[in-house]
Order: sequence, then structure tokens, then C-alpha cells
Amino acid sequence: MLHRLKNDFRLSIIALLGVSAVFGVTPFAVLRFIQGNSVAFVIDVLILAGVALAFTHAWRTGDTGRAGLLMACVATYGAVMVGMLVGDPGLFWLYPCLVTTFFLTPPHVALAINVSAVVLMGLFGDAFRSQEHMWSFIATTAVVTACAYAFAHRNGDQRRRLEHLATIDPLTGVKNRRSMDQELAMAAANTDRMGLPQTLVMLDIDHFKQINDEYGHVAGDYILTELVELIESHTRRYDQLFRFGGEEFVVLLPGVAGNDVKTVMTNLQQLLRRRVKSPGGQVTISYGVATLQPGESVQSWLTRADSALYQAKEGGRDRIVYADEPQSGVLAKPA
Repeated sequence: MLHRLKNDFRLSIIALLGVSAVFGVTPFAVLRFIQGNSVAFVIDVLILAGVALAFTHAWRTGDTGRAGLLMACVATYGAVMVGMLVGDPGLFWLYPCLVTTFFLTPPHVALAINVSAVVLMGLFGDAFRSQEHMWSFIATTAVVTACAYAFAHRNGDQRRRLEHLATIDPLTGVKNRRSMDQELAMAAANTDRMGLPQTLVMLDIDHFKQINDEYGHVAGDYILTELVELIESHTRRYDQLFRFGGEEFVVLLPGVAGNDVKTVMTNLQQLLRRRVKSPGGQVTISYGVATLQPGESVQSWLTRADSALYQAKEGGRDRIVYADEPQSGVLAKPA
């Protein structure tokens, strides 16, 4: 539970607000029930029920987008209704709601919720003691909303940059191993649900360390970026390329299995053999290929592809080994 809350920011905010609502609203609901203010009591109960529903939905489904929107609307418009009924005490509750909407929903949605809430309060002026009171409230809520919007917008930009840095290899611009783990899990789930075949290609540049030692890391980096450009420009747009580490890459081929795999691999091997060059001449590549089996785990799938790549390296390099066909290394022959 703690691990999930730690790694899902919006879910943690929903949980925190849920707990705050229980401890913050429940005493007032009890007080209004004792005082006989049945309308305010019902509104408080509905707020608590809406918050509980939002948290339950987010926890069970992982859909924090809809849950966040529900919680933002319930809390904000609930505070508006309480403010209309009880005046100042209800107005105070609206201020934290105006801030938390930006944690629960995208900035433009939060802005719309806040503006509509303040407009509703202004249209029904019974909550205010005077015109000066009402305009002071509108001015202060505008300042709070503007500051929260600026913070949320900037925070969103920074988060997107961090996510980009966390999932993209800085040299080649392709997804890294962390992103690969997520995509492979999704691919396996698609196979389980729809029976879509998935093939994994693990490839490694032969004698790459020697290239770096002889010609420098600039030459090595150029080979890596050239390799990536060639693979991306000669594969389908929904195929995915990942940098597994160093000179090792992984290609995910959705919907490809059987004889189609061999056709794809033959064309890819010939292309890269012709086009990838080092200052010393031709660069060769070894390949390990594995098609996801029914009920197979991602780790087993990846291990089989890695073992096939190891066989290709041990068998003389510059060849393709198919994990689904033991002892079937395909020796690459110059075209």
C-alpha cells in the first residue's frame, strides 16, 4: 500500500484529501445534525460519500483522472453549497478546495472549476455580509487561484521533463530500459487479452569495445545514433526500439510471429550490414529473437531473447538465433 502511494502522486493526493475530509468534515456534520441543520448535514454527508467513492474508484481501478475530477467537484461545489447555507464558516472551506483542485485535475480543468465556484458564490450573495465582503472574497480567491494555476503549470512542465529524462536515453533519443519494462508488461497483457503475437529482438553490436578503443567514443556514439536512425526509419511506426544498455538494443514487434519474424529479421540484418559502418569498415551485429509464448512472463520472455543473443555471440557473431528454434542459429552471410 505504502509503495503504491509513494509512486503514484495523484493517488497519494486523493488519499490525503480523503483522510483530511473524514477528519475535517465529520465533526461539522455531527454538529449540524445536533443543531438540527438537516440541509447542511445532508450536504456534509454527500461530500464524505463523494470523497469515499472517488478514493475507492482510484484505488481499485488506478483511474486517478476521473477520481480526481470527481473529488475536486464534490469538494469545491460542496463547499460552495455549505457557504451559501452557513456563511463565513463555509467560505473558509472553499480556499483549500481552490488549491487542491490543481493537484487533482489538469490546470485548465481546475481553473474552470474554481472560476465557476466563485461565480456561483457571487451570484448567490446571501453568504456575504456586505458588497465589500463579497468583493474581498472574489479578489482573494482570484489571487489564490492565479497563484495555484501558475504553480501547477510550472510543476507540470518540470514533471514532464523529469519523466522524459527518466524514460529516454539521452544519446540516442529512444526509450530506455525503465520504459522498456513498462512497455513489455503492456505487450504481454495485450497478448493475454487479445491473443496478439509479440516478438522481441535483442541485438548487440559486435566488437563495440574494440571500436571505441581504436577510434574513440565519438565514433562509437556515431555508430549508435546511426543504428537507431536506421532501425526507426525501416520499422513500422508502432514497433518500439529501446536501448537496453551500452551497445545493446531491444526491438518490440507487435503482431509479428512465425515466418514473418524471419522475413523481418533477414531484411533488418541486410540493411544494417550494408549501412552501419565504422572508420575501420563494416560493423556486424548479433541478434537474439524470441516470440512471447502463451502464459509466459515478461522476465522469461526477455531471458529467452537474451540467451538467444548469447548463443549468437558464442556461435561466431554476425548471426541471428531464434529462441523458439533451439540450435537454429542463422549464420549471416555477406550479401
